[in-house]
Amino acid sequence: MTATAARASIDELDVAGRRVLVRVDFNVPLDAEGRITDDRRIRMALPTIRSIIDRGGRAILVSHLGRPSGVGPEPGLSLAPVADRLGELLAESGGPGGRPAGPAVRFVGGSCVGPEAAAAAEALEPGDVLVLENLRFEAGEKTGDPEFAARLAAMAEAYCNDAFGTAHRRDASMVAVPEAMDGRPRVAGRLLRKELEYLQQAIDTGGSPFVAVLGGAKVSDKFAAIRNLARRVDAILVGGAMSYTLMQARGIAVGSSRVEPEVLEEAAAVLAEAAAHGTEVHLPEDHVCAERLAGDATTRVCDGAIPDGWMGLDIGPRTAARYAEVLRAARTVVWNGPMGVFEIPPFDAGTRVVAEALVTATEGGAVTIVGGGDSAAAIEGMGLADRVSHVSTGGGASLKMLEGESFASVSALDPA
Repeated sequence: MTATAARASIDELDVAGRRVLVRVDFNVPLDAEGRITDDRRIRMALPTIRSIIDRGGRAILVSHLGRPSGVGPEPGLSLAPVADRLGELLAESGGPGGRPAGPAVRFVGGSCVGPEAAAAAEALEPGDVLVLENLRFEAGEKTGDPEFAARLAAMAEAYCNDAFGTAHRRDASMVAVPEAMDGRPRVAGRLLRKELEYLQQAIDTGGSPFVAVLGGAKVSDKFAAIRNLARRVDAILVGGAMSYTLMQARGIAVGSSRVEPEVLEEAAAVLAEAAAHGTEVHLPEDHVCAERLAGDATTRVCDGAIPDGWMGLDIGPRTAARYAEVLRAARTVVWNGPMGVFEIPPFDAGTRVVAEALVTATEGGAVTIVGGGDSAAAIEGMGLADRVSHVSTGGGASLKMLEGESFASVSALDPA
């Protein structure tokens, strides 16, 4: 493991009888009726929770959900549905030694630091699980308030960070709480360690050919990643709306495609820097275009420049085939961002070709990492997530790692 990831593990901690405050990432999508539409983040936390309760520990789980205002409970953003789903998943996964029954999951609403929460934490028995209410119902979470953090820290004999999705943030539960533990153990959960290991090792020691695939809407969000990766990878394959700003920076007409005109000069500079490092930035050669963004819109494939009145909404078939050829020959791949408007067919075709090429590369022995966010949603929706090396739970955090950033939340944990 690298220095960034070399942190003490929950599996190395004697948890028997201890209350362990676990920062998980249960920020799951909900429909209009408050039902969970994707429970992947809950499922990914199960190994850490199991490591605690199966060894006689007492797990106190804290997370945020959505973007509440921070002035108290908001029923539509309660973690109650998450606690219910966690109970179902733990029951399905059984108890210690494969026993069919899982532990009961208690939930405390209202406030994560109120007297009811503190009493529930105190009353936990070995093997119990407690889910506290949405951290962001309290203003102190987003501001990193040390007093709020101290109240959370007081509930437990140990702290575990398993929330890679928010690892790049300085929220109280991520930084101030471990700082408030006053000599009590502060460890990394299984998911956090796995995420750090995959991403950091790929960035630092990825086998060649090392290929980065970058997509999404705004190239300005990816400048830092391009600059950092250009010193490490052999090629960068670009798709999504961000490609049109880079094309225009190269003097190629892009019609009505989405462009960030205010960053064209920087886009040209980033391309020149990558070339100076000997890293080729591949831009689309053809595009699936339409006059409007709609599934029933008339489409055409535009070669090279895009004519006025038309917008690029996906990489074209020739570009997709070329990208797939590069990916199938790769030994290491990191992918962050879709190739087009994948949510609306037929503009999902390029993203699908990239996903299938990653599967082929993985089958050939490559290490393939999908960096969360829309890329994770796309490959999950295609049923291919279990056929690549790793699908990250944190789009923003994985992008920050691709930019070369270190995280205060990880540095706050005990060294291995």
